Amino acid sequence: MNTEKNILLVEDNPDDEALTLRAFRKNKIANPVVVARDGVEALDYLFGRGQHADREHWELPAVVLLDLKLPKVDGLEVLERLRLDRRTRLLPVVVLTSSREERDLAEAYRLGANSYIRKPVDFNCFLDTVGQLGNYWLKLNEQSYQ
Repeated sequence: MNTEKNILLVEDNPDDEALTLRAFRKNKIANPVVVARDGVEALDYLFGRGQHADREHWELPAVVLLDLKLPKVDGLEVLERLRLDRRTRLLPVVVLTSSREERDLAEAYRLGANSYIRKPVDFNCFLDTVGQLGNYWLKLNEQSYQ
């Protein structure tokens, strides 16, 4: 898999974060993972602001895995801001959430999500889902940011 590009995991739940990172390891997804624990931190990372303002190289991640129910700025607002900025308009964003709300699903796609995945409750199913997600977005998918 693409070991040069980061994965941005936007997740406020420590248990879901640990589970996702474990699933990456188990599925041999070697890309570095940057974790943002709220919407503000995610936007700061993506736009090189705040604690990320001094990064030498402003490079977009290969994919953003975005939870919806986040503190400070929710996932739908993060998605909307990404799609409004020319630098991040084409950045792959996969909503990875436990939300079962139909309106969240519809709104995520309306705002430009590339994919919407409900987190499986079963551990083995979660491992498989994250593995498939990684294989598709990091290995099979061709990306362009232009």
